[in-house]
Amino acid sequence: MVLEKLGQSLKDTLAKVAKAVFVDEKLINELIKDIQRALLQSDVNVRLVFELTSRIKEKVQKADLPPGLSKKEFLIKTIYDELVQFLGGEGHKIEVGKRRPYVIMFVGLFGNGKTTHAGKLAKFFSKRGSKVAILGLDIHRPAAMDQLEQIAGQVKVPVFIDRKEKDPLRIYAKYRDQLNKFDIVLVDTAGRDALSDDLITEINAINTALRPDENLLVIGADVGQAAERQARAFHESCGVSGVIISKMDGTAKGGGALIACSVTGAPVKFIGVGEKPDDLEEFRPKSFVSRLLGMGDIELLLEKAKGAISEADAEDLGKRVLKGEFNLIDLFEQMQAMKKMGSLQKIMELIPGMGQLKLPKEALDVQEGKLEKWKHIMNSCTRAELEDPETIDGPRAARIAKGAGVTAHDVRELVKQYRQTKRLMKTLGGSQKGMEKMMKRMGGLGRMMR
Repeated sequence: MVLEKLGQSLKDTLAKVAKAVFVDEKLINELIKDIQRALLQSDVNVRLVFELTSRIKEKVQKADLPPGLSKKEFLIKTIYDELVQFLGGEGHKIEVGKRRPYVIMFVGLFGNGKTTHAGKLAKFFSKRGSKVAILGLDIHRPAAMDQLEQIAGQVKVPVFIDRKEKDPLRIYAKYRDQLNKFDIVLVDTAGRDALSDDLITEINAINTALRPDENLLVIGADVGQAAERQARAFHESCGVSGVIISKMDGTAKGGGALIACSVTGAPVKFIGVGEKPDDLEEFRPKSFVSRLLGMGDIELLLEKAKGAISEADAEDLGKRVLKGEFNLIDLFEQMQAMKKMGSLQKIMELIPGMGQLKLPKEALDVQEGKLEKWKHIMNSCTRAELEDPETIDGPRAARIAKGAGVTAHDVRELVKQYRQTKRLMKTLGGSQKGMEKMMKRMGGLGRMMR
């Protein structure tokens, strides 16, 4: 998960509240120290951490309880509300459609992922029905145009580049009439090792010619607190309207970068959470904090589910899965749908309450290459074996393996995955009432915080 250690620390903090008999000064002080420790370990600025925790403590100690809330519920709600404000409040979505084409320009230093995230954002908007094009204006970096062309091909959007031209404004002028036919134009610009005068001059010249609706700064999460200086400098020099934080899946410093940018006046609008074209999320502080606290993100879950599996199929499969009544065909279809949505581990984090459960990693991991192999194995099974995989013994596994062109070990591995998933789903089914009870005990946060 994004900021996994921070999320686990905050979940442990809320678990203390849930288990506590009384909310007293001692408990509040313990929670404050836990939150401080968790944020500091995620490379969040010390001053900002103490400002946040001071506000939480002051609100909990001085405020009158709102009608209908216990002191526990109010404490949890206060932690949630303050973390949301800490990360930018309501969030800052990009509202396309104000004019056509809606122009979004990417700026940033070398190595932070401008070109990659131009492709990700192209995929993001294309999936939502917009006609998108990418314009390449990075004339300095070797192979920049080749990389952009390759990425645009992966996400299936047209790209406009000129490898011979060394003036970005002339490249734009060459394609301006064609670009006017699109809903959204994403502009990839050059970077530097540092924010220099010549970079500012070039970006400002492009900005004047294109008059983009959004100037998005791409910053790597691995820079930590230094993101504040970078975001502020670009914001003041080039009029940055928002930030994309890349590499959020691979660094403990992501918390520092996220919070550093949120206080600069250049709000975080997207976060990159992986290497694939779909690994980009709109940054919504409420949803983000909900996931950190183990309360899920239904909005993002539903968004990912669109196109992966039909509503009727999902409802039918869901009922059977939670009862443990599913077969190998169901398992395969389930894993295919999950593959479209992302890893099963990531999907579990979006379901309210699931982030609190300690689930076996091997039951959640499905490698990319296994699905194709499983398909061949299933084609070699009889109908009876597909409907009741428990009948697949040693001799049957050998026969199936020979017909599928795999090993008997591969067949046994599929049956093992089936059994693990069946046990897991029975556990989840039996945990539903417990999770609902837990969420109510945690203050009905699903109602209060949305």
